[in-house]
Amino acid sequence: MQAVIVLAPYRRPRVPRGLPVASGQRGVALVVALILLVVITLVGLAAVSGTIMQQKMSSNFYDRDVAFQAAEAALRQAQVAIGAATSGAAAPAGFYDCSPPAPNGTGANNPCQTNPFNDSNVTATATNIVTVSNTDYSAGAMAASQPQYIVQYMGKFALPTPPVRQLSGCSGYLPCSPPGLVDFYRITARSGPADSNGRASVTLQSVYRN
Repeated sequence: MQAVIVLAPYRRPRVPRGLPVASGQRGVALVVALILLVVITLVGLAAVSGTIMQQKMSSNFYDRDVAFQAAEAALRQAQVAIGAATSGAAAPAGFYDCSPPAPNGTGANNPCQTNPFNDSNVTATATNIVTVSNTDYSAGAMAASQPQYIVQYMGKFALPTPPVRQLSGCSGYLPCSPPGLVDFYRITARSGPADSNGRASVTLQSVYRN
């Protein structure tokens, strides 16, 4: 006897309603995950860049504060040097003469530039640029170098009349006797040489009378 095999027609199984068809998914979840990963990476890089920028800004502010303190210390040391010097008709020894012509002064270097560190006549003489010694003031390891100053002797001038009335005795702005000619000095101090390898450089200036 021969066996007879009867093949029934194939019927596709019915998918319940409400369920997605498997053939409709084509890796969308992977693409979305990659996009989110790129976004998170960009946000992280932006945060790191902002932190590095803030650290650089803080370092620059600190470096400028150190330079400002060094320049201010050089101003004080120049005032001490002026107080210890004796002046006559000409500038004291070691000071750059910017006094007007006679009879108030010699006027050998008049006129002088406002910033003597830019004056080639001043910088050509090593004695005019004074570097503050470590014994007088130590800038410390955080500073670029020791501060420097230049004293310009401006000459003898009369004290200006104050805009207020003095009711006290012989103390205050003016002495009891009529004011005479006094010595005026211009002090220019800087935190260090201009070529400080990118470090902050602060220049201060003041007028001092003795």
